[in-house]
Amino acid sequence: GGRGMALRVPSAAIHATEGRISHGSSRRTSTSRGAQMAIEGTGIYIGAGLYAGQWKTGVVVNSGLAAIMFVTKKYKSALTGAGLIHACILGILLWGPLGAAGWGTCFMYLVFGSMVTKVKMAEKEAMGIAEGRGGRRGPENVWGSAATAAICALMSQLSPWDSALFKLAFVASLATKLSDTCGSEIGKAYGKTTYLITTMEKVPPGTEGAISVEGTVAGVVGSVLLGLCGLAANLIPPIGVWICVLAAFVGTNCESVIGAVFQNKYSWLTNENKYS
Repeated sequence: GGRGMALRVPSAAIHATEGRISHGSSRRTSTSRGAQMAIEGTGIYIGAGLYAGQWKTGVVVNSGLAAIMFVTKKYKSALTGAGLIHACILGILLWGPLGAAGWGTCFMYLVFGSMVTKVKMAEKEAMGIAEGRGGRRGPENVWGSAATAAICALMSQLSPWDSALFKLAFVASLATKLSDTCGSEIGKAYGKTTYLITTMEKVPPGTEGAISVEGTVAGVVGSVLLGLCGLAANLIPPIGVWICVLAAFVGTNCESVIGAVFQNKYSWLTNENKYS
């Protein structure tokens, strides 16, 4: 008495039990992985379907608008005939990856840009510093203004990296271009004193690389407006507006330096009046 009894279980039985448990766990894991892959595959399929739908919508909307504007001649105040065709292509490239939000943001750039280009147009034409063709945009203006934006839009869909970064870059590129347009056109129209950015010497309005207080302020306002458009379109967060403003300020001043140093030496740096 007093001695306990040890229960001995054959090792073969233990191994058999472990095998059954392991096999059952493996089957459950396999089933779980299969379900996960199926869900992921469905998500990819749905995502691809949504993008395909956006591209189809982009083709229909932009082709339809281009046709209406061509028939009614409404495009002539802002675009040349060739510019209309290229603007249609650009619109499709933006609508496909970013939908109406990206298209609408770029459209607001065109509206604001066209408005400031026509400010005091008669006076600027008399001075010989107005945009060619009365400010109407041709293919060179379309792509000079929005080629970077189009690349960023496409990358937001095709790149494996975070699409939010490319959406921010998309808005920032348009903000920079609008800032440049506002600074240039308002500076020409209202700038009392203009300085060459590289030497700060006084130069006539319209000189490549010239800056003015009025133009600089107008450029900041333009970048804020475009940034707010991107915010309203839910492409960027609130802090993204200020990132766009900073990027536009740096970008436009760098462009002024390039214009002052190189543009008169290399004609291919300008995008003006290469097409009708």
